[in-house]
Amino acid sequence: MGKQYKALTGKDIDFIKEQKLFYIASCSGQEVNLSPKGYDSIRVLDKGTLLYLDFPGSGNRTYRDAMAGGEFTLVFNAFSGPAMILRVFCKAEPVEKDDARFEGYLSHFGVDGSYIRQLFVFDVYAVESSCGMSVPYMKYEKERKSLKKWAKNLAEDGTLQNYIDDHKEPPSLKDLDTLS
Repeated sequence: MGKQYKALTGKDIDFIKEQKLFYIASCSGQEVNLSPKGYDSIRVLDKGTLLYLDFPGSGNRTYRDAMAGGEFTLVFNAFSGPAMILRVFCKAEPVEKDDARFEGYLSHFGVDGSYIRQLFVFDVYAVESSCGMSVPYMKYEKERKSLKKWAKNLAEDGTLQNYIDDHKEPPSLKDLDTLS
C-alpha cells in the first residue's frame, strides 16, 4: 500500500498540482501546528523543492516553526478520483518581502505581492504515499475570497505591514492563563 522515497516523482507533482486543499503540519518544540491551506498557493520548483505563498492570518506558527528549524509535513489527499494521500516531509525557509529572492519566487504565482505575508521554500527530504481509501469523496465548489479581500484592504490602507509585524510570533498555548 504505502511507499516511502526521497524525492517527489512526476506522478506526485501532477497530483499536487490538482489539489485545491492541502495541510501544513509543523512543530518546533511548542504545540504542533496543523493548518489547512487553499487558494493556488503551492508550486513545485523541482523534485526536492516546494514553494508556498502565505497570506496573512490570525497566527504565524509556520514562520515560528521555520525560524526554529522545526519539522514540517505537507499533506495532500484526493477528494475525487483515485484514492491517495501524499505526505511530504521537509524543512522550511521563510522568504520575506525584504529578501532579494522574494520577487523572483513570487513570479511563480502571478499575483500582486502587496498583500502577501511571506513565502516559504520547503526542502523535501522524504515523501510517503499511502492509499487514502478512507478519505471521503468531496466536491470542490469555489474558493473563499474573504481572506484575500481582507489582506488587500489592509495593504491599500497601509496597515498590512503593521499587522504582519504584530503577528510575527503567535502566543504560546503554554501561556493560556495569561491570554484570558
